[in-house]
This record gives sequence, C-alpha cells and structure tokens, in this order.
Amino acid sequence: MQRPTGVTILAVLAIIGGLLGLCGGLTLFGVGGLGVLGGSAEAGGMGFLFGGLSVVSAILYLAFGIGAWMLKPWAWILGIIGVAVSILSTLVTLVSGNSSLISAIISLIIPGIIAIISKRKKVRNS
Repeated sequence: MQRPTGVTILAVLAIIGGLLGLCGGLTLFGVGGLGVLGGSAEAGGMGFLFGGLSVVSAILYLAFGIGAWMLKPWAWILGIIGVAVSILSTLVTLVSGNSSLISAIISLIIPGIIAIISKRKKVRNS
C-alpha cells in the first residue's frame, strides 16, 4: 500500500519536531539540574518540569512519526496526544513567564501543522 503524501509530510514533521523537542527538553532538564546544584531549587524544579514535559512530548512525536511512516493504525491517536502535550507544555511555559511570545509561536508551528494535516479524512483513514 502506498503511503499518502499527507501521511509522509506528517511523519517527517513529527520526526523533526521530536528530534528538536528532545534536544530542547534535554537542555532544559540539564539547566534544571544546574539550577538545583547552584542553589536555586525553584528554577531547577521548573527546568525539570518543563524539560520533562518536552522530553515526553518529543518521544510521543518520534513514536508517532515512525508509526505514521510505517502506516500503523495506532499512530494517529499517538500523534493527537503528542500535539496536545506539546501545546499544553508550550502554553504552560508561556504563562509561567519562562518563554517569550516569539519562542512560543515557533514552538507551536509544528504541532499546529500536524494537527491541521491530521484532521484531513484521507490522512486519518490511512
């Protein structure tokens, strides 16, 4: 069975988003550890929290991208969960003041595109 173009685009975007999210999440996680070691428990805890959310979201995106590439039926639900976690994580960092508006908008681009494309019936039923 041939993979529809929309599914291919979703898979590639999800894998790119997952890799970028993993880099960012691990960086935040590391900064959180440095904050705790440096005596700022509050900043360290926030780094751990946001880093952890980003890593979870990134892993979901990677699994979704691989599943979508292989046309696995479970991938669509995993993608929606990944988008929701990613958007929630970005909004929490924005509201808490740990992110600029421009950074938040950039962080919402890939999940937004994935959400829009995945709502198409041809993509969802693949």
